[in-house]
Formats: sequence, structure tokens, C-alpha cells
Amino acid sequence: MKRINSYTIALMASVVIFFGIFLMIALGNLKDAGLLIVSFFVLLGVGFSGFKAVKGYVFATLIFAGVTLSLYWPQYFVQIGNFKLTGLIIPLIQIIMFGMGTSMSIKDFAGVIKSPKGVLVGVSAQLAIMPIVGYALASVSGFPPEIAAGIVLIGCSPSGVASNVMAYLAKANLALSITITSIATLLAPFVTPVLMKLLAGQFVEINVLTMMWSITKMIILPIGAGLLFNHLLHGRTKWLDKAMPLVSMLAIGLIIIVITAAGRDSLLEIGALLMLLVLVHNLFGYFLGYWFARLVGMDERDARTISIEVGMQNGGLASGIANTLGKIATMGLAPAVFGPLMNITGSILASYWHKKVPTDIELSD
Repeated sequence: MKRINSYTIALMASVVIFFGIFLMIALGNLKDAGLLIVSFFVLLGVGFSGFKAVKGYVFATLIFAGVTLSLYWPQYFVQIGNFKLTGLIIPLIQIIMFGMGTSMSIKDFAGVIKSPKGVLVGVSAQLAIMPIVGYALASVSGFPPEIAAGIVLIGCSPSGVASNVMAYLAKANLALSITITSIATLLAPFVTPVLMKLLAGQFVEINVLTMMWSITKMIILPIGAGLLFNHLLHGRTKWLDKAMPLVSMLAIGLIIIVITAAGRDSLLEIGALLMLLVLVHNLFGYFLGYWFARLVGMDERDARTISIEVGMQNGGLASGIANTLGKIATMGLAPAVFGPLMNITGSILASYWHKKVPTDIELSD
């Protein structure tokens, strides 16, 4: 008789709890289901971690557990003593960007020389598609101006490290993915404020120079420090290479939890519609990014890369920008919702493409 392992037990327990949650909802007792919902997501994540096919969803399930905690018990994630936890957002983003810098080198930018067309197409698609789609969705949303501006903000942000992971899993062009992410991120201090002024100016007041300096502090300085650190101590800090991805994931999780707690009331009021619009934004990014790349003659592998780079945005950076504007509880909501959804859809897309070898090229790996 085959022995049932602990991961299977965790999944079975999550199924039992799911039916318990369903029963409480049917009885109109959702307000008391918080502990069960948290337990469901935690056990689901533990169970997923034991199976290769669904291991990529562990982070998203744990994020949902954290979001549930902050929705049911926001008082623990808003303030500790006299310290407001939103004050952690900028330092956490700087840590994430420093980690990105330590994993980069000047050689990463050689991709611009090796594949100029791919980089140009990828960056231009990212800077055109997502901001315009975000503006269109914000305009028809009917949301209060600051919340609508958050949808535009996520569209005007560059892609993040998560896109590189998904590109690798999708058998896309990882080198191109890293180069596009790097270039788009370094352009963000200059491009994002201008796009926000043009597209979100009707929703909120945007000071371009102030936003430029804020993004520079969040991106350029920590990435520069990370690049310098990597150059001076290359190969001597392998523990840091292993630790930074985990630290980054924990930082992103904490940022989402704090934003959710800060904007809990608004999120409960418009959460379902916001989730739908953010999901549409994300899916349009994949779809339009892919077909834009194909239209201009990119091969299947590069088209997958650009699809993922366009569809997956840096929600952490968008949250940091909202925080610097003092609008974390409103403008920060769309980025907080986008992050977990993006990881789920990105994992599904990457898993689908992983099983399908690109048709128009030979992959030796």
C-alpha cells in the first residue's frame, strides 16, 4: 500500500476546510470564516510545495493567506505603536532592487547589442500597451479618481524579476527577458512620471520631477549599489545569491499585506470589480504583447518573452510610488491586487508554454 505523504495530507485537509468555508458562506457567516480561509491557503501552499506541477503557485497561495489576514485583522498591519507600517514600503522596495542589482552585471546589457530588435520591440511594447490599456480600464471603471489612477500606475510601471522566472519556465528567451527588464527598470525614473502625467493627470495631480526623484531613490541608487557590490565581491557571497530571492519574496508579500490593510475599506467596497479589471489588464498584456511581437516578425520564443514582459509588471515599485504620493490606501490598491493575480496567471501561462516547444526554432536545451 502506497504511503500518503505530508503534502498530500495538507492538500486533503485544505479540501475539507474549503467545504467548511463554503458552508459558512452559505449560512451567511463569512465574517467569522477568516481563520478557516487563512488555514485553507496555508495548507494549499504546503501541499503545492510537494508537487512539481503546481510548485510555482506556492508563493501566490501564501500571499492570499496574508491578504486574508490583513482583511480580517487589519489593525495588526497598519501601525505598531506610533510607527505606521507603510513606512516600511520604500525600504523594502530598495532591498528588492538591491537584490536585483546583485544578480546583474554589465554583461547583462550586452543583450542590447546582440538582440537590438528584440529589446526595442519588448521595451516599446511594454511602454505603450500596458499604459494605454490601463488608461482605458481606469476611464470606464467608475472608481474614485485615486483608485482609478492606481490602474494607470501599474500599467506605467516596468516589468519585474518575476517575469524573468516565468520566461525561464516558459522556454522563452531568458537573456532577452533579463535585458528588457533591466532596460525598462532603468528607464522607469524618467518614463513612468511622464506617462503618469499624460494618462493619470486627469485623476490625480502628478509632479513629474518629484516622482522622478522618488523612483530614482527606489530604483537607480539601490540597483547601482547592488551592481557595485556584485562587481567588488563577485563569487564571494554565494549565500547572498541564495538568500535575496527569498528576501525579495518576503518583502513583496509584506508590502501587499500592508497595502491591503491600509486600504481595507475601499477594497471591500470595490474589490470584486477591481480584481476583474486588473485581471483583464494583465491578460491583455500577455495577448497584445505576444501578437505585437509576432506582427513585427519576432520568432515564437522571443514572442513568448515579450508577452510575459508586457503582462507582468513591477507591482512593488508601483506600490512604492503610490506611497511616496501619500495615496497608498487608494492608488496602491490596484498594484496590491495585480501582484498575486499576475503570479497565478504567469505561472499558468508558463506551465502551458513549457509543455509546447516553440514551433519555428530548434531548442537544444
